[in-house]
Amino acid sequence: MNFLKTFQSIEKNKLINLLILFLCALFFWISLTCLLPTLPAYIQDIGATAKQVGYVMGCFAIGLLLSRVWLGKLADDGLTQLIQQIKLHSTISKFLTRTLRKLIGRLVDYPSRKIVIIIGTLVATIAPIGYLMLNSIPELMVIRAFHGVSIAAFTTGYSALVVDLSPPKQRGELIGYMSLAVPIGMAVGPAIGGFLQEYTNYQVLFAFSSGSSFLAFFLAIQIREFESSSKQGKNSHIISSKRDKSNDRTFKQIIFNPSFFVPTLILLLIGSLFGALVTFLPLYLRYIGLTLNVGLFYTTAAIASFVVRFISGQASDKHGRGIFITISIMCYVLSMILLTFVQSNNILLLSAILEGTGAGMLVPIILALISDRCSATERGKVFAICVSGFDVGVALGGPVLGSLLLDLGYRFLFAVTAMMAIIAFIIFISFSNKDMVNSWRFAFGDAPDLYKIIDN
Repeated sequence: MNFLKTFQSIEKNKLINLLILFLCALFFWISLTCLLPTLPAYIQDIGATAKQVGYVMGCFAIGLLLSRVWLGKLADDGLTQLIQQIKLHSTISKFLTRTLRKLIGRLVDYPSRKIVIIIGTLVATIAPIGYLMLNSIPELMVIRAFHGVSIAAFTTGYSALVVDLSPPKQRGELIGYMSLAVPIGMAVGPAIGGFLQEYTNYQVLFAFSSGSSFLAFFLAIQIREFESSSKQGKNSHIISSKRDKSNDRTFKQIIFNPSFFVPTLILLLIGSLFGALVTFLPLYLRYIGLTLNVGLFYTTAAIASFVVRFISGQASDKHGRGIFITISIMCYVLSMILLTFVQSNNILLLSAILEGTGAGMLVPIILALISDRCSATERGKVFAICVSGFDVGVALGGPVLGSLLLDLGYRFLFAVTAMMAIIAFIIFISFSNKDMVNSWRFAFGDAPDLYKIIDN
């Protein structure tokens, strides 16, 4: 089987790191997704209105946005350079650096995806306990924003480290395989969350979420980020971490570069769709009277996502990223149209299959696309900026779309999300490459990516 040959071709130390990373991600996503079908209902059960549920859930994205760029710089530069860039007094900088070296050793001096992953899992361990201890709406908004830091840290560090460990010619394939932790976690997490909500109580649910993240935290500590390079020479990791960065782009240059702006805009629109889905789907199903456990929607979507990730990453390495991003956006369009007019459990599950298929292709292949377009030394920054588009979308999808559209009905709200997916499709086929003609051809698999950096 192809995937076995791919993993057999990777050196042993890198393979061990990838296995630890995968298990770490699995427990992390189980922790997060067990709250997807349950947290909106919990917030409503303690007295919140539908709009207040949207405000609390949307605060997750605030934590993401406020921390994502800083965490991206940390992943690229290491703590020493980050402390120096903050322009603290030299005495304070030296004291902080010495203290951090005692705590985490030489990792303080080098780009550290591991530190960022540890931060993410630690925050995800603490946050679920906060939902039980703080139960007023303002307090829940604060703890939800804090919880958002977890996914900002984890996804930035995880994505960058997976790409670091992946040979360029197999990058899409390995990102696809490693991202399987997301649909597996989403298949298991919501089902467990729905079960615990129905047959136990919220205390057990939040304890489970915290415990799962603690397992991810324990595994993150075991990652040996520079171990694989030790065979190449005692100081090889120092050399690789201090490569020439003179050609790296600034944050401003990255943000306004069309090669990154379009993927970021696509993620913004799809993130808005996803934010509305996560926030209002449980309440929508209550409103229209469908009896299907909402956790089964997420589980069905996750199974579809799992299946498509298994094949789409490798296929995108051979046939180009564009055609698969186009297909994924069309899946979102169809899913949201079905959800707008849903009146039966079967149609709801079909919508879940299409949404899962879209997610399974879009996220890992856009990660592969933007990694094709940047150098290794700016990868953390680029990932942080581009994925922030998704974060902003999640923020809009919850409180903003809810405030503007909820009075017009749930069906109208989901009709707007379908329009967002259509707009994303039009933008991608028109502006994904250096000109409109090549964009159209790239989007349908008939032209190369002209923004790609060779041998990065």
